[in-house]
Amino acid sequence: MSVPPVLAGCRVLVTAQRRSDELAGALVRRGADVVVAPTLGVVPHIDETTLLARTRDVLARPVDTLVVTTAIGFRGWLDTAETAGLAEDLLAVLEDVRLVARGPKARGALQAAGLQADWVAESETSAEIADFLTAEGVAGHRVAVQHHGAGDDGLDARLGAAGADVVPLVVYRWGPPPDPAAVEDSTHRLAGGCFDAVLFTSAPGAAAWLRELARLDVTDDVRALVAAGRLLVAAVGPVTAEPLAVAGMRPVVPDRFRMGALVRRVIMDLGDARDGVPTPGGVLHVRAAAATLDHRVLPVSPSGLAVLRRLAETPGQVVSREELLRRLPGDSDDPHTAEVAVARLREAVGSPGMVRTVIKRGYLLPLAAENAMA
Repeated sequence: MSVPPVLAGCRVLVTAQRRSDELAGALVRRGADVVVAPTLGVVPHIDETTLLARTRDVLARPVDTLVVTTAIGFRGWLDTAETAGLAEDLLAVLEDVRLVARGPKARGALQAAGLQADWVAESETSAEIADFLTAEGVAGHRVAVQHHGAGDDGLDARLGAAGADVVPLVVYRWGPPPDPAAVEDSTHRLAGGCFDAVLFTSAPGAAAWLRELARLDVTDDVRALVAAGRLLVAAVGPVTAEPLAVAGMRPVVPDRFRMGALVRRVIMDLGDARDGVPTPGGVLHVRAAAATLDHRVLPVSPSGLAVLRRLAETPGQVVSREELLRRLPGDSDDPHTAEVAVARLREAVGSPGMVRTVIKRGYLLPLAAENAMA
């Protein structure tokens, strides 16, 4: 018998557009049901391959000066580096580079990354930066200039004319989500407990998702799911995780800030047997939209899933029919409805011992250890 994939029965929301096919494909191969609903779009003409190549060049041959023109552009550069597994090395290199910021927002972005600007253009213009650097002299210096989107206001040309070796870093620009209806629908479903995990690969994307939660007035609902352990919030690295952490979403971050490591972290968290319930029939995981025994999806109905979820909250303890009834879909007040749901659950699972009847008291989910002692 083949071994079922470890994420069988899990439903995962991917909020990224960049490399979403790669991320979703890796999760699907492990058995997950994946929904992709990017919270932001990316301007398509920006060349990420070139940006990464120049980032690696900066790592191999550190520049003398880095000019940060915009906060969002600098964060976008770090996001790109983080996704490629280069963020740690990049930040280490930048600690020894003269950092010039175009205005307080750019300076704030440097500070948020643990860096300090050596000089700030208070006028927030590229012209002031060019005047400052050329007056000091840049002949023979390597100067990296971070641009957000297209165009450099003539800064590269002026520095080059003054003898600098200019390394332009053109960062992609964020745009509106490609499918706003999909974002709204997935957010409502997530707040309703329909997903096991939500994944992020950029800080701007995470911030846009948080704004959507606030717009739909479901922030507290999502926080409650995270606090209850019913929703895993995962970010590719600490830059991406920061807005989520500030919002109290308790994001997890892999040890290595790369896509593959993010997938492995999700597998470890959602597929860990220690987070399941050891029953006589195997390790039970109750997911957002399914239940599994040893990662094999059980053919249970929504009512059966509701029964298992409540019993799994207190395994080995009796749960009354009235309590189960309150958890069932619908608004029936007939205790017989709970009895029918349990009977159908047993039939679907094919294991009468999966849910034990305690006469005149209710039902319980027996633990494997209890079964062994019986």
